[in-house]
Amino acid sequence: MPDQTNSAPKQPGTPPNFACETHPLNQIKRTIGVLSGKGGVGKSLVTGLAATYLQRGSDRRIGILDADITGPTIPRLFGADQFRPRTTDEGIFPVRTHSDIQLMSINLLLEDPSKPVIWRGPILANTVKQFWSDVIWGDLDYLMIDMPPGTGDIPLTIFQSLPLDGIIIVTSPQDLVAMIVKKAINMASMMNIPVIGIVENMSYIECPHCGKRIELFGHSNSREVAAAMKVPFLDQVALDPELSALCDRGHIERYHKEVLPETTRALLQLPEHR
Repeated sequence: MPDQTNSAPKQPGTPPNFACETHPLNQIKRTIGVLSGKGGVGKSLVTGLAATYLQRGSDRRIGILDADITGPTIPRLFGADQFRPRTTDEGIFPVRTHSDIQLMSINLLLEDPSKPVIWRGPILANTVKQFWSDVIWGDLDYLMIDMPPGTGDIPLTIFQSLPLDGIIIVTSPQDLVAMIVKKAINMASMMNIPVIGIVENMSYIECPHCGKRIELFGHSNSREVAAAMKVPFLDQVALDPELSALCDRGHIERYHKEVLPETTRALLQLPEHR
């Protein structure tokens, strides 16, 4: 006899369900993706800063899922390179940073973090889903997902499989980036994922002598792109040697200048999962 389980035919036009359940011990109230259309614009930096500001001075519980499997930098920003997750029969516990932000990254599982991860798309995507389903995050107010650049396999998997409350798109001032930002916004729209807003990194550098803002990459048009695409423009982040030095030493949590105020405010206004 053929197996009759779940044999009812699907209705014509019914989209496939790719939803992935999180670990039964998890209660994650808000899940935020941080995306960039191209690499090198500071997506991981914005993820790390947003998590730091959400957690600072509060009892909020924050986690970061590093979904950039082939280019993971989150552990380095937080000085967690040598930390190792604890594995049990029930699942994997993420590491905790100095200010108690929870992290999970492929670099935390590799014996040699400098070795490249040479995997094909489906394996990369399944690894990200396992970070969602097999990691015991526990109770989190926010899970920030640092996504790889572009609109490839992993972003698509996250959009289809994880219950995102919205995405933040990170860009830089160059004109060429505007077209790529539009691609990211259009992808989110096609997948019915809300865009929380755009953050522009490397917007300017401030002269240490006179305080004048110098636009190294020319005048930005990110605000105009955001307005044309009908999404909020949240913040501009300057090139700051102090921030760069702290990140290089794994001390991003020690940065105390006020950046990302609108981004933090927008995240705090997000409702919890029902």
